[in-house]
Amino acid sequence: MSQIKVLVAEDDMNIRMGLVDTLESEDYRVVEAKDGKAALELFKTDFFDLVLLDIMMPEKSGYDVCREIRAINEDVPIIMLTAKGEEIDKVVGLQLGADDYMTKPFGVHELLARISAVLRRSKRQAKAKKEPVQSPFIFGKFEVNPKTFKLSGQGRNIDLSERELTLIRHFHDHPGEVLSRDNILNAVWGIDYFGTTRTLDQHIAQLRKKIETDPSNPSLITTVHGVGYRYET
Repeated sequence: MSQIKVLVAEDDMNIRMGLVDTLESEDYRVVEAKDGKAALELFKTDFFDLVLLDIMMPEKSGYDVCREIRAINEDVPIIMLTAKGEEIDKVVGLQLGADDYMTKPFGVHELLARISAVLRRSKRQAKAKKEPVQSPFIFGKFEVNPKTFKLSGQGRNIDLSERELTLIRHFHDHPGEVLSRDNILNAVWGIDYFGTTRTLDQHIAQLRKKIETDPSNPSLITTVHGVGYRYET
């Protein structure tokens, strides 16, 4: 049996059992929770390689659970499950540290593909963290410190998520180049990523709020319509 352990948090018994059966058929070890409170208690007392987290649950919402998991563990992959399909749900989930999201109903093959993808990315990121820490570098009028995940300048000291730091590094390494959305997704999310370019756009929008003087009229990371983005040096 695979040593990969998955926490499935879903209040709908039929959906939860379907997820459990599907994952166990692929030799994942599965622990299930019927509400957010139970999921968080399980996470605090056990080790998991992946968390599948429904958003709308009793006791604690998936948002709350995601936030508290991230306070405990910054690295465990989290896939959010939402029935609404509304963009705001996805944005909030990503802001709280989720790695991916799926809108119900979804196919078994897509679910398994996304799980495999986030696990591969997590493995690569864990390997990268063991490598020597990169030196601080300049991005626009800011200094970026990869060791502290801080961006400082213009009287501000800003915290960066791991994804935001990787995005900034990729733009920094390609100044003035027009980078397609696929190029950025492959570099930052990995070639195994099965999501849409909308995920990238949402992350760029959140990053602009931190680094742009006027996020609605960006001057540092600009949009090249129909193609992607460019770091203006």
